Amino acid sequence: MLNLIKNEWIKIFKQVSTYIMIGFLLLVIFAAGGIMKYMESQEKPANDNWKQELITQNEQNKAQLADAEGATPSLKEFYSKEIAINEYRIEHNMPPENSYSVWGFINESSGLTHFVGLLVIIVASGIVANEFSWGTIKILLIKPYKRWKILLAKYLTTILYLITMLAILFVTASILGLILFGKGTGDNVHLAFVNGAVVEQNLSLYLIKTYILNSLSVFLLTTMAFMISAVFRNSGLAIGISIFLLLMGGTITNLLAAKFDWAKYSLFANTNLMQYVDGMPLVEGMTLSFSIIMLLIYFVIFHTMAFVFFTKRDIAN
Repeated sequence: MLNLIKNEWIKIFKQVSTYIMIGFLLLVIFAAGGIMKYMESQEKPANDNWKQELITQNEQNKAQLADAEGATPSLKEFYSKEIAINEYRIEHNMPPENSYSVWGFINESSGLTHFVGLLVIIVASGIVANEFSWGTIKILLIKPYKRWKILLAKYLTTILYLITMLAILFVTASILGLILFGKGTGDNVHLAFVNGAVVEQNLSLYLIKTYILNSLSVFLLTTMAFMISAVFRNSGLAIGISIFLLLMGGTITNLLAAKFDWAKYSLFANTNLMQYVDGMPLVEGMTLSFSIIMLLIYFVIFHTMAFVFFTKRDIAN
């Protein structure tokens, strides 16, 4: 198995596109750092009227919340969260950060996990399908390995590539953030909005959880792209469907959740486990254990389809 994984890893890094993807990821991180540095230079210096500013913001947020009656749950949650956190800061005399820090940049960079997903989906979509397109599948299958081992090696290599790209994102964001913004004030507290209440969380642990949980939707979509590649032998189809769902799946699910409770059974209603750490469940009654069970069900379905089709289907050409 290790030899199979090693061979697949070598195949990935023999392709020029792999290095282009890594370079593109680094470019996006540096661009994000440059934009944040510019925004920092344009911000007004801190003043002693921050409480009044938060009160004014809350008045505006409450007006927006009142007008958002038919809005999606995520939009209502956003306004509720902003109001609650601002009130907590005023009550506990905790002024908002007026300058960026390495922690803030790492937190902002966690949003780039979806960009990483975009890149990894391309690899996952082609790692099986390309064997058929290039005509190398027969050479691969005559080797003394069972089909399920070959497919498993390809999947594990894809996940290893995903972990590598996420590690590049985290390490680069940490180093760049430290260079551009420094350590900040040293406060290690994050205000989270959980089940309608504001709680203080350790910032370092929060950032680790953010990266891990934000990567979960990418992990599931990578698995789905891999499944489509194995079932339909078409990398273009796998890339198209997976990228569409990566970009639009959450939005569509939010719209459905505003009207239908059954939306909680969809994949994208459960991939965002951050809703249990720093937010509210998309549909009332959803719990962390429910989402984990749903994700495991989807994971099993994707792999069952991939392995059944790949191991049972006759390789005619």
